[in-house]
Amino acid sequence: MDMILACLISFAVTAVAGGKVILPALRRLKAGQSIREDGPKWHAGKAGTPTMGGLMFILGIGVAIVIVGWRRMMAGDYTHLYVYAFALVFGLIGFFDDYEKVHKKRNLGLTAGQKFLLQVAAAIAFLQLMRLEGMLSPSLYVPFLQTTIHLNWFVYMVFAAFVIVGTVNAVNLTDGLDGLATSVTIPVALFFVSVATWWGYRQLGVFAGAMLGGLLGFLIFNAHPAKVFMGDTGSLFLGGAVAALTFAFDIPLILILVGIIYILETLSDIIQVAYFKATHGKRFFKMAPLHHHFELCGWSEMKIVVVFTSISAVFCALAYFGAMGRSFMG
Repeated sequence: MDMILACLISFAVTAVAGGKVILPALRRLKAGQSIREDGPKWHAGKAGTPTMGGLMFILGIGVAIVIVGWRRMMAGDYTHLYVYAFALVFGLIGFFDDYEKVHKKRNLGLTAGQKFLLQVAAAIAFLQLMRLEGMLSPSLYVPFLQTTIHLNWFVYMVFAAFVIVGTVNAVNLTDGLDGLATSVTIPVALFFVSVATWWGYRQLGVFAGAMLGGLLGFLIFNAHPAKVFMGDTGSLFLGGAVAALTFAFDIPLILILVGIIYILETLSDIIQVAYFKATHGKRFFKMAPLHHHFELCGWSEMKIVVVFTSISAVFCALAYFGAMGRSFMG
């Protein structure tokens, strides 16, 4: 019941505050998105669409988890706040990046090095907090096999930091079409709601429910044709939230399934760059990341979003069954 309530509150706050306050404010500030010059030419028509719209669901999620999780917070359970605070740090990194882009009117913000160092620092701080709270173990549960791989803490922390930073940037890379990152992440949020319900992780379930509601509320404005983009503010927050939840549930390898679209998008970019360098100028895909390749193959934005979201939903369903063995192992 708490998860449903969190979902409804987050949806309402995101939809109402987003439409009545945040979107008009972004328009007044002329916080328009600059479009990549090397992207599909028809994306030029999106220039000027307000960005930093991720503030909508960040607010919605925050309000929902405080209201619904208050009673358990008073009893000393702050697990959902840890996840929110971690995702919020990444959202702030994205916000500064977006601000630089908007302020300088070009599609460049913080340097890659600056973002990487900030993200690694945030990941390490979060992992240390989780370890101190007893929510983390240096063991990797392997979905479906009902077995674990035991690592020493140093190796585990390096692995975990790599996974977190990789996930955050993969979600950011996926945010390239109207409603794509939003829609693809909705089944992921629903997966965490389901796992929290099965395992009895109430506060984490409240966060996942709020995340689901916030994304549904944001989709009202972000679906094609988008009235607002989430920007790095939203995509880095979502990446942080997804990564944090997998570690809070102690099932990081499940990201291979629930994050299948994020992974494919990232791999397409890596393959494109590697192939281009190896062949001295030839391209493996028509354009990377993957969603742009399908655009150039003639797929509409709506078709890409529907197909990618369907794939995400199928793999999240598989992940649910793959994760269930973790509960029986303690």
